[in-house]
Amino acid sequence: MNTFPGRRARILAATTATAGLMLVAGCASDEEGGSGTKTAAGGVELVKAGQLTTCTHLPYPPFQSEIDGKVQGFDVSLIDLVADDLGVKQQILDTPFENFKTGAFLNSGECDLAAAGMTITEERKKNVDFSDPYFNATQALLVDKNSGVGSLADVKSKGVKLGAQAQTTGEDYAKKQGLDPVSFESSDAVLNGLRTGQVKAVVIDYPVVQGWLKDKANADAFQVAENINTGEQYGFTVKKGNTKLLAAINKALADAKADGTYKELYERWIGPYDESAASPSAS
Repeated sequence: MNTFPGRRARILAATTATAGLMLVAGCASDEEGGSGTKTAAGGVELVKAGQLTTCTHLPYPPFQSEIDGKVQGFDVSLIDLVADDLGVKQQILDTPFENFKTGAFLNSGECDLAAAGMTITEERKKNVDFSDPYFNATQALLVDKNSGVGSLADVKSKGVKLGAQAQTTGEDYAKKQGLDPVSFESSDAVLNGLRTGQVKAVVIDYPVVQGWLKDKANADAFQVAENINTGEQYGFTVKKGNTKLLAAINKALADAKADGTYKELYERWIGPYDESAASPSAS
């Protein structure tokens, strides 16, 4: 990774932990948050001393996925900025996606925050507190080029088998359209279902599709049949009432947009900078 003005480059290294796959992000020294106190800069209370523990669900490129033995991605890089401001290192815990709706791992004290390309919804706000939105997301209908499908309406009228990732807004949207999608555990499983012919079309966040289509084999076999603007915005979450950490996240996001760091990370992980997607207004 490049070094940004006022920011340090991070190195992500993988380790294991009993609660799941724990991946360490950062190269902070023992002097940075290593004194044994769980209180970081700005009075932010952490679940473990010297580290900012992030719950995520792998893989979900380009937001978080394991690349060359390291968890990397847009979300990872943004939360690294938060950890840097707090004077600690980021550690990432891979957890089931359904826990993000309930805030279970936040409430149990296993994680300080959750970062998983997660859409801000009123239902989820009942269980967790969201940061300012950091990304505008649309859904995409990706289809086999030989499917004859040009829209979700075609999926329904032609009885084409549709796939979606479990517990996501894409799955929810498909169900609201009267469809019964095959439910896959992860984005990788969604793509595999399309590759193997288990389904002929999938609904999933467009940035994920963009990442898939960078691979020539995928681009040769599949195409975006329809972009669906559902008005979704992504946010990071903290335990309800954790105002100090929420403020630290929002400050890091605002600073990154102001100093150009956000734009560089966006271009690295997602693609050509899209001002409308990159600068969502607070909900």
